[in-house]
Amino acid sequence: MSHSFKVGQLVQLIRAPVSDPRFSSADHYEIVRLMPADQTGEVSYRVKAGAQERAVRESDIRR
Repeated sequence: MSHSFKVGQLVQLIRAPVSDPRFSSADHYEIVRLMPADQTGEVSYRVKAGAQERAVRESDIRR
């Protein structure tokens, strides 16, 4: 599976992370790094909102 998003692109989370309130208030996240596919073949990204950064799967984000 290839990446559908590029570094620098702004995206939104489809599912807000319940366990981390720092990310629940942000509307947009910037893709800062492309990550390889996991065991299921789905690619991941590092996204940043303000000073906070996290990893997300491609199925968890949209434009």
